[in-house]
Amino acid sequence: MKSKISENFGQTQRLGKELAKTLKGGSAVCLYGQLGAGKTTFVQGLAKGLGIKQRITSPTFIIVRKYKISKSSVKSFYHIDLYRIDTSSDIKNLGLDEILNDKNALVVIEWAEKFGSELPKKRIDIYFENIGKDERKITWSK
Repeated sequence: MKSKISENFGQTQRLGKELAKTLKGGSAVCLYGQLGAGKTTFVQGLAKGLGIKQRITSPTFIIVRKYKISKSSVKSFYHIDLYRIDTSSDIKNLGLDEILNDKNALVVIEWAEKFGSELPKKRIDIYFENIGKDERKITWSK
């Protein structure tokens, strides 16, 4: 496991942008951490790193948001937020299996712990922890 301390919003986005350079289609990134820990800020950086120009907001109410990418080996970016999901049957009804099996897509899942044993085996897990007013400890493993 590796970790970094982010001292502000901009550093958290930069970490996401750096990670984006290393990802390929078929990749899954699972994010864990309490409300306000920086998960969506990190996703915004990932999206920038992929060349996505649209404003990235958490899909808390719609659960899945898809972005098309034209200048990358990754053709689609799925931002999934499971915060409002309560049961495993709710997850099964979302059709995430098809999304996770798309070899041309990058999938990022906020509140990934709600997915349980259905998480892809091949993934990057990233944990966000508030350690100060604006500071976050970000830890990841492949």
